[in-house]
Amino acid sequence: MPGPGAKGSGTVAIRNYDAWQKVRLNMDTICANGAVDTHFTLFGQTYDLPVFAGPVGAVGLHYGDKFTDQEYNDILIPACAEVGIAAFTGDGTDPAVFDSAARVIGSNGGKGIPTVKPWDRDTLFAKLRAAKASGAKMFAMDIDAAGLPFLKGLTPPAGFKTVAELREMIEYAQVPFIIKGIMTVKGAQKALEAGAAGIVVSNHGGRVLDGVPATAEVLPAIAEAVKGKMVILVDGGIRTGVDICKALALGADACILARPYVTAVYGGGKEGVQILTRKLKEELQDTMAMCGVHSLAEINRDLIFQDTWLG
Repeated sequence: MPGPGAKGSGTVAIRNYDAWQKVRLNMDTICANGAVDTHFTLFGQTYDLPVFAGPVGAVGLHYGDKFTDQEYNDILIPACAEVGIAAFTGDGTDPAVFDSAARVIGSNGGKGIPTVKPWDRDTLFAKLRAAKASGAKMFAMDIDAAGLPFLKGLTPPAGFKTVAELREMIEYAQVPFIIKGIMTVKGAQKALEAGAAGIVVSNHGGRVLDGVPATAEVLPAIAEAVKGKMVILVDGGIRTGVDICKALALGADACILARPYVTAVYGGGKEGVQILTRKLKEELQDTMAMCGVHSLAEINRDLIFQDTWLG
């Protein structure tokens, strides 16, 4: 498994990918012959397709010393904005990583989502203040990062958060807030109770707990519980426009891809990001057309063939 790998047996990251391959789509070409629209709006910002680059930190450690985190974000954020999507950006033990990413997001019209770790209250509030001052228009927290070994025992401390603690943080931020790392209906409902505007169905690429389900396996039940009440994003093993269509049909509003965008930046810089994004868009458009739908709003469970394996 390239990059930061996966925890324990390493099978969760593999299971994420394999689960999407088990989902089958219903082809239907007896339909109107028209253009396919993949535009997606998130909290007032419109993107060319329902795809976001995922938050990645410590790229030098995990992927090679070609880039620092700041250099990586300096390429990724504007490249995503130019090609019509946005990037979630990572956080880390070096405060400059989060701060510099927020500044680049601000200079690109707020097209990006700074993603903060579950630090202690004072650290969180300071980071949110600085990012808002830089022009960030929304935030995320990868709450499951509380399970990352390198965050344990740090100063400032990081760890798990109660609903009340999350609610205080979200009210303080006063902008749409997304909680990343939701894998159960109960977790989604707690995020909703805390005031989150959205969630990311994610197991952190299999890096925080071994033995958990794939994100595709838990997405339908979560979507059934909170669809329409908050935005639902999903990540984990999504690699193609076909996968994206499957995820939307299972209840997601948009998808996040992390490792593919790391490869794009490392291999081709700005051009790599553009090539990958255009590839995903063309694949999504082709898949939608072949399934007889012409807008994201038309995608639903009817596109899924024999989904009994999802429970």
